[in-house]
Amino acid sequence: MAARLNARGAAPAPQKRPKLAAVPAPPADTDATFDRLVYERVRLGIMSALAVREELTFNELKALFDVSDGNLSAHARKLEEAKYLTCTKSFEQRRPRTVYRLTVLGKTALNRYLDHVEAVIKATRRS
Repeated sequence: MAARLNARGAAPAPQKRPKLAAVPAPPADTDATFDRLVYERVRLGIMSALAVREELTFNELKALFDVSDGNLSAHARKLEEAKYLTCTKSFEQRRPRTVYRLTVLGKTALNRYLDHVEAVIKATRRS
């Protein structure tokens, strides 16, 4: 691969990249995988919605985020496996009813994620 040359036939000087503000690292007692689990749009939305409402049904969440049954189910399952949500299945007038609630661990993970995002925003605004 040939190097690019300037008008004089010499390689151009490397361009300096602007310095980025240091983003504070999360506290040592946190696990980065928790942040990655919460980070995805639908999962973050589910957890945020449940942070302001005690419980939401599968159909309410589906309508809120305009996702397919399979998509919502997969995201909710990941959060449930991480113990961030509880899922209660029952029947109401012979129709299945699935209700989700945010656990204490889920609320902690959401707050930790929001604290991290807030720190990034503050560091960005300082630069």
